[in-house]
Amino acid sequence: MIYAIFLLAAAVVVIAAIKLNTFGDIISRKSVLSGAAVGTFLIAGATSLPELTTSLTAVYIDNPDIAVGNMIGSNVFNLLILAVVDIIYRRRKLFQRVDYREHMPAVVSGLVFMFIVIAALIIPGSIEWFGIGIEMFLMAGLYIFMTKSLSNNTAENEAAVDIEGPAESYSLRQSVVRFFLLAVVVFVAGSILSISGDQLAQVSGMDSSFVGSFLIAASTSLPELVTVLAAFKASNYGMAIGAILGSNVFNMQLLVVTDILYREGAILKAAGISHVFMALLVVFMTLMVIYLLRRPAISNSMRYAAPSLVISVVYLIASYIMF
Repeated sequence: MIYAIFLLAAAVVVIAAIKLNTFGDIISRKSVLSGAAVGTFLIAGATSLPELTTSLTAVYIDNPDIAVGNMIGSNVFNLLILAVVDIIYRRRKLFQRVDYREHMPAVVSGLVFMFIVIAALIIPGSIEWFGIGIEMFLMAGLYIFMTKSLSNNTAENEAAVDIEGPAESYSLRQSVVRFFLLAVVVFVAGSILSISGDQLAQVSGMDSSFVGSFLIAASTSLPELVTVLAAFKASNYGMAIGAILGSNVFNMQLLVVTDILYREGAILKAAGISHVFMALLVVFMTLMVIYLLRRPAISNSMRYAAPSLVISVVYLIASYIMF
């Protein structure tokens, strides 16, 4: 029964989050607010809402391993999505069609954030302010700095991807109402997903770190897959890469929010050391993405796709080892 509840909650989260992205896109094009402001925060919040709700619920049920594993695991799945799509559409040579300079601030920030998380997990003891790990203040400050460094490029990314049907089908008011109703659905389903995941770990004997890093993280990362495929459909390759890298950076800020609400001390100190291996996997995959962005152009499609294939194989090996 718990397996059925988990799968049903995951399906609801995915479907609702996809719809959230659709209506967020319509709002960004019909609102009197700037497209960059609405698109950056509303759309990013829509695709990341499942991760936030599941982690916050994990905090409520006092399971920090699921909360932390969900965030780190989602970053892994996001990069895996990018690698798999790159392999499938290897003839389009995704990473050769974008200006790497536009994506370097986000990809480097994601790498730095993960090094900070690893350090916090392995260094004994912790420095806390108001029950919040000092690493969270550091990540929040770096995020603000990165946002300012990207401010000059937002105008180029204001165009949104039409994921489902024309925007003319809904008015701004209808879109806003549907967006917030779907947000409630995602909040409820994400909470059920986290609670059922915790119970699944107990009845199956699986480690909570594994459940959070793989099962729940996979479910909450599927909306990003839809966004990437929609960007490919529109031949907006910069948005496809930017959506993944931006989501990974945003997820680390959601981890900051999670630590703020976790009142038992620094959440990374309460989480298991096994998260280090997942974080190292994120580091490896991110370094491979940097290599893909910076390497010289390659004409042969199979040679071009080799790094993405390595990412996928390493992920499968790591999954098997952790399981």
